[in-house]
Amino acid sequence: MIVGGGIVGLATALALLDARPGTTAVVLEKEAEVAAHQTGRNSGVIHAGLYYRPGSMKARACARGRMLLERFCEAHGVPFERCGKLVVATNAAEVPRLDELERRGRANGLTGMKRLEPGELREYEPNAAGVAALHVAETGIVDYREVARAYRRELEARGVAVVTGARATAIARRTGDVVVESTAGAVEARVLVGCAGLASDRVARMAGLDVDVAIVPFRGEYWMLAPERAHLVKNLVYPVPDPAFPFLGVHFTRRIGEARSVEAGPNAVLALKREGYTRTSFDARDAWDVATWPGFWRMAGKHWRAGLGEQWRSVSRAAFARACAALVPAITERDLAPGGAGVRAQAIARSGALVDDFAFAEAERMVHVLNAPSPAATASLAIGEEVASRAAAWL
Repeated sequence: MIVGGGIVGLATALALLDARPGTTAVVLEKEAEVAAHQTGRNSGVIHAGLYYRPGSMKARACARGRMLLERFCEAHGVPFERCGKLVVATNAAEVPRLDELERRGRANGLTGMKRLEPGELREYEPNAAGVAALHVAETGIVDYREVARAYRRELEARGVAVVTGARATAIARRTGDVVVESTAGAVEARVLVGCAGLASDRVARMAGLDVDVAIVPFRGEYWMLAPERAHLVKNLVYPVPDPAFPFLGVHFTRRIGEARSVEAGPNAVLALKREGYTRTSFDARDAWDVATWPGFWRMAGKHWRAGLGEQWRSVSRAAFARACAALVPAITERDLAPGGAGVRAQAIARSGALVDDFAFAEAERMVHVLNAPSPAATASLAIGEEVASRAAAWL
């Protein structure tokens, strides 16, 4: 039984069927449709594996997951495109960090990278500006909502029940099995897998695990380039990320199947509701959990300057436009129209450390995915394999 019908939960169910043919499974999703939150609200990038520490689970899962994802999309008719992306150093101070990204990418097996001088950069993106850039050919785009729906169709064709409107309310062990009480009724199974995303820590604690991390939600807000200005960006353009901050910075993404639809963003601002997609979103329990988690205050004490900058870009279109213009100078405030927003489930340890890699918690007959940040969508099928291998011991 899988709690959570996002892309990781659905991929885990597929991996369990592949690992143990004949296994029966059920997926419980609290919303009316799968992929309602992180999966359906991200930027739709198929990550190549450029950023991640070589040898880390992220690096390994991204490489394998990208291959499995593209293979699945081809087999199931889900459109995707390997369009490549540029990572642009806008000043000399960023060049050593670009060097490190190139080193990591090669260590992670990328073969389609090319270092670019300013003139070469404009051959790929005529309106971008920088002192150096890295072209990463393996990066692509896809609609992860469509991927998740295809996962669901494949699961249901193989006999798996994907039950929506089924929010878990209690979890208990009984006579060797695990019972989940939900708003759609009780389900009993030999093994429970928690893939609850923004509620992953709560589901783990509901199941009796003592986990020493908490999910702190960060909202990422997007703007769209006005249709008549979308020609300013051909594909994907990223800044060189700050290695001390676990977000990639404001960047440009062309949406799959929409040649003149270009998204700019996101920023990363503290959300006071785990599924809070507007600036006014508020939930008392969610806000209280953030305020009383000691790790949040330790993290805030370290990153408060970056946090203020993100908050300012949230309330000021002009400030957001300036961040965009650092990469594409022709963009002005008038070129931006409001877009959507997503919320990232960031696990923060009690020490204040931002949990960077994928993280799991296990107990008898249970495996919980506690932290699955980007590139979790790209790596979903590989993460599913990892979770299935851990759960198989109880099947």
